[in-house]
Order: sequence, then C-alpha cells, then structure tokens
Amino acid sequence: MSGLPIISADQRMAEQRGIKGVILGPSGIGKTSLLWSVDPNSTLFFDLEAGDLAVEGWPGDTIRPRTWDECRNFAVFIGGPNPALRDDQHYSQAHYNAVLQKYGDPGVMAKYQSIFVDSITVAGRLCFQWCKGQPQAFSEKTGKPDLRGAYGLHGQEMIAWITHLQHTRGKNVWFVGILDEKTDDFNRRYYTPQIEGSKTGLELPGIVDQVISMVEVKPEEGPSYRAFICQTLNPWGYPAKDRSGRLTMVEEPHLGRLMEKIHQPGKPAAERLSFERPEKVTEAAPATGAPVDMAMNTGA
Repeated sequence: MSGLPIISADQRMAEQRGIKGVILGPSGIGKTSLLWSVDPNSTLFFDLEAGDLAVEGWPGDTIRPRTWDECRNFAVFIGGPNPALRDDQHYSQAHYNAVLQKYGDPGVMAKYQSIFVDSITVAGRLCFQWCKGQPQAFSEKTGKPDLRGAYGLHGQEMIAWITHLQHTRGKNVWFVGILDEKTDDFNRRYYTPQIEGSKTGLELPGIVDQVISMVEVKPEEGPSYRAFICQTLNPWGYPAKDRSGRLTMVEEPHLGRLMEKIHQPGKPAAERLSFERPEKVTEAAPATGAPVDMAMNTGA
C-alpha cells in the first residue's frame, strides 16, 4: 500500500548531497587554478573557455563543449532527466534517452563527485549565439532580428540549464564566472556577474547554495592577498551567500578545504543567525519622515 511520500529527517540527513555554488572574480585572480585544490580523480573539468593553460599538467578529466546544444546534452547526461518535462522539451526523459544513445552508459559519471564549470560567462555567450538564430529572435511582423526576443529566450535557457545542474543532488557543481566592477548614476561602486543579459545574473544567486567572490583583499597594513568572500553582509559589497551557515566572512581560496568545511555538521540556528541592536539607533518618524533618535530602554 502506497502512502504519502514523506521523507523522514533521518532519511534526509543520510542522503548524499552535493554543493552547488558559483565563484565570481576578476580576470586573472586565479579562478581556474582552483582546480589544483580539488581531488583530480573525482573532479570533471567542464572546460568552456579553452583556458586550461593555468592548469596545464592537472591530472583530472576534461570535457570541452563547443556549442549550446553540447552544453545542454552534457547537463542532462550529468543530472539525468527531469520527469516533470514533456518529451519535446530539453532535459526531459526523451532528451535523456537521445543523449544516452550518443554518449553511452551514464555510469561513467559515477566516479565524479564534483563538476567544475569554467566558465558560466562563456556558457552565456554560447547560449546567446544560439538564441539569436531561433524564431523568437526575429520580429513576426518584419522578419528582422529582435534582440528583446533573443534576450528573453536567453534568460529562459540559461536559468533552465543552471537549475537542472542544481538538481543534481549527488554531485558538487561549481560555476566559475567573471566579476565586473561598475558604477551607477550616482558614482557608487557595485559588482555584478559578467553574463549576457540581466535575468541570469539576477536569478543565479537565488538558485545556487553558495555565492563566493574570489578577490584581492588589501588590508590597511601588510601586503594584499587573495581570499574567498563568503557572507552577504561584508564591508566591500561583494556578492556572496552561504546557505550552509558554516563559513566565515573571509575564507582561504582553497576549494577543496572550503567543501570540507561546508560538509561539516551544521551549526544551531542560534549560532547561524545573530542579532546585535546598537545602543542608539536613528529611525524615521512614522508621520513626518524626520530623523528621530531612539535610545534603547536599559530599564533605568
């Protein structure tokens, strides 16, 4: 007799879960070289940039997709089919079956615990190149190219690709991308992933578990150094997120040890979420909007 498919806490905690994250950093900071910090026997290098000079001699396995179709085929081969999709959709059971006929036994992926995708920036370019040739990228009235349609399709395609890899529960998947520094109309500095279109960059942090900025930190005294910025609340404004609750604001730029730390037993909620109210806060008055000093009640 079948019942409600409830997953117990013991079953959930016993499941093998992979980490899904994105590492963003400026060009030349050493993102690709992070491969040297992971186990080459259990890591598959998803090389989109053909920039493996930085890891020349790294003894791990590599795949080199050159088209967007190959990117999607590898994604469904790695992650399996999505049973919620129709047969005419990518990542469906029909797509998976077709890919198996092309690539063979999916058991070859069993040896890999981590997939290192370098880079999501280039994946976005391949996707956009493909989108510009699709019917949605042309005006129905004039038949001329319509970039709005191309960008709309691009956002859908990229989010579907990233989401499918995100649901590959048993493997770690790390996307690497370029971090751009920009200024707004008020000359305020901010950081954003370098990806075609805006939809992917905006939604990516909400899909993955970890958002890490790999940057150069310049202390007031002493030489600068490279580091992972891992927490949303950081004084530099770098994009960062730690869904595990196990990372400090600044971690050493070593991907292997970072994953070991994330896989450690979780901290209690009281330790993960802290709140310290300042002794004196300035807030806006409800009626006038004028600043009002609100001193904390100390019981005196």
